[in-house]
Amino acid sequence: MKIAVVGGGSTYTPELVDGVARIGLPVTELALVDPAADRLDVVGAFAARIFAHLGHPGRVTWTSDPVAGLSDADAVLIQLRVGGQAARTSDETFPLECGCVGQETTGAGGLAKALRTVPVVLDVAEQARRLARPGAWIVNFTNPVGIMTRALLDAGHRAVGLCNVAIGLQRRIAAQYAVDPDAVRLDHVGLNHLTWERAVHIDGVDVLPGMLDEKLDVDFPTEVITAQRAIPSYYLRYFYHHDEEVAKERGAQTRGQAVAEIERELLAMYADPALVTKPELLAKRGGAFYSEAALGLLSSLHGVPGFHSVNVRNRGTLPFLPDEAVVEVTAPVTPAGPAPDPRGWLEPSQRGLISHVSAYEELAVEAAVHGGRSRVYHALLAHPLVGQHDLADQLTDRLLAANSAYLPWIHA
Repeated sequence: MKIAVVGGGSTYTPELVDGVARIGLPVTELALVDPAADRLDVVGAFAARIFAHLGHPGRVTWTSDPVAGLSDADAVLIQLRVGGQAARTSDETFPLECGCVGQETTGAGGLAKALRTVPVVLDVAEQARRLARPGAWIVNFTNPVGIMTRALLDAGHRAVGLCNVAIGLQRRIAAQYAVDPDAVRLDHVGLNHLTWERAVHIDGVDVLPGMLDEKLDVDFPTEVITAQRAIPSYYLRYFYHHDEEVAKERGAQTRGQAVAEIERELLAMYADPALVTKPELLAKRGGAFYSEAALGLLSSLHGVPGFHSVNVRNRGTLPFLPDEAVVEVTAPVTPAGPAPDPRGWLEPSQRGLISHVSAYEELAVEAAVHGGRSRVYHALLAHPLVGQHDLADQLTDRLLAANSAYLPWIHA
């Protein structure tokens, strides 16, 4: 199997490489593709040393030529960050000027990232359609995952979106109960970065009621948990504690700035020819358990059925959403793809928030694909964390000013 990793020059790529080598997926070639040749040379050489150190029989290749990287690939993983950490820092700061949360996937910052990134991801997917093997899956890890996945599916690509939120919680619960992670299955439901765990099955028994009664170790008031009888994802803090999060962000170092510092250190480490294992510092880079999630999903898409938390077309999974919406749920996965079961009743507060954000995501895809100030404004006006004309108008101007180098339609 040949796996192409677009965005392979990421400092996080060695985590994926280490996972491929340790898990033993039958990979004959892991092709890292990235336009940043200098960075890619450092990451690629280190990735090859990891493969050799762990005795994996496959080979690691790296190239800035997408034709070489994508040709004959059996699967394409997309993990892009258009504009790098500098653009991320912008996403995390310009909304604060309007009293709104600054975050790379949520609110105005998330829309900015989508506008920069959707056209690039769609271009990669079109190249993969021509160059990869027939039926090759595209696995998208690029944020905002739900918006990216919807854009890919709207364009007719064989794609599935992947996030590490659910697998991170699964691993924490497995450690808490001293069981193998595969024994834990979550009823993970919602949209990307807007999810709840409605059940936690360990060997078929739902332990969530007991967990809730014992007071969960999560950063939410008891009332939130009690009202919904579910575990909200961390990202729901931006909705349930919006003003508190804004106050914390003001004057603090952004996550983008912190990651940029970590990346500089990591690249210096990776350049050491004696380094053959991933350094401990990589754990601070973010994306915990992404390699396990990606490789587990690829394994199921290529022959070993399993359950995974994925971003897929709704198609009746959440009956209150349109079929063409993209949802994030735990689903059985086979080589035919994910096949989620319809979910039952959700709390009205959950249904309402999911519906609201899903409508925003629909408008965000339109703005990213077609451009235009009015589409950007319309998407922001629809977002529950904006929702006012003055805010949407101000945020639109700030977003476009901060991203003019990446949005050619602004100057048309």
